[in-house]
Amino acid sequence: MQSTARFLWQRLEPYHGMIYFVPEADQHYTALGLDPGMMGYFGSRSAAMGAVTAPVVVATFFNFNPAIIHAVVPEVWRRTSPEALWSARIAAVDAALQRLLGHRLGHPDIERAADLLRGIVPACHPEGRPLFAGHLAQDWPSEPHLALWFGITLLREYRGDGHIAALTAEGVTGIEALVVHGATGAVPPSVLQRTRAWGDVEWTSAQRSLLAKGWLSPDGTLTANGKAHRDEIERRTDALAAAPWALLSDDDAVWLAALGKELSTTIVAAGTFPGR
Repeated sequence: MQSTARFLWQRLEPYHGMIYFVPEADQHYTALGLDPGMMGYFGSRSAAMGAVTAPVVVATFFNFNPAIIHAVVPEVWRRTSPEALWSARIAAVDAALQRLLGHRLGHPDIERAADLLRGIVPACHPEGRPLFAGHLAQDWPSEPHLALWFGITLLREYRGDGHIAALTAEGVTGIEALVVHGATGAVPPSVLQRTRAWGDVEWTSAQRSLLAKGWLSPDGTLTANGKAHRDEIERRTDALAAAPWALLSDDDAVWLAALGKELSTTIVAAGTFPGR
């Protein structure tokens, strides 16, 4: 049975995740002198933590090829500051949501949803959650549609930090996590390999490691043992993310899920995410 934490996260995720794909993002980041693509992505998402070094981004982003992070991150902070990049990210979120959802953002239910998330975020403790902690230090935007995005972002990074902890405890590396994810069929392995900048040699090595563990079959699918391990990681991730969502009443959880589905459906239908 799917947990409430995972269900609500999935319903709300596109409202946050669109910032990684919309053209407004590169427009605002390149205006600061950054190159399009990875430089804006790594810089804008890590900016909440300050001008952190490449190893910190490797640790907190987990499944990207460290070589691309080491090549990109130091240059980001030579060209701009975390404060400027955080402001650019919020401006890009605003522009993209205005384009995608328009007048829908002015409805009172957007403010109600933002207030619900603001009320449950205090249940998220920052210990052991570096990416969440960095975002927690930022001010909540005053506009309801941006406050909603920020609340979803906080809960998303809180969950993500917990997911990395669960993977690490299970002895799974970043690239192995990608291979396992690809083996489920949810996302083509080639897409995961390309977007995280892994070469064929590294990818094949990770596959061999998972074959040796008995998690991966020669045909690239998960074995029963591999599926059991992945299910356990997902269960741990859900448990580590559950505290804030548990504060919602049943009625509020149902209402928020319905709103999230509506908003996410509109965002996805606009062709925001490649391959969807």
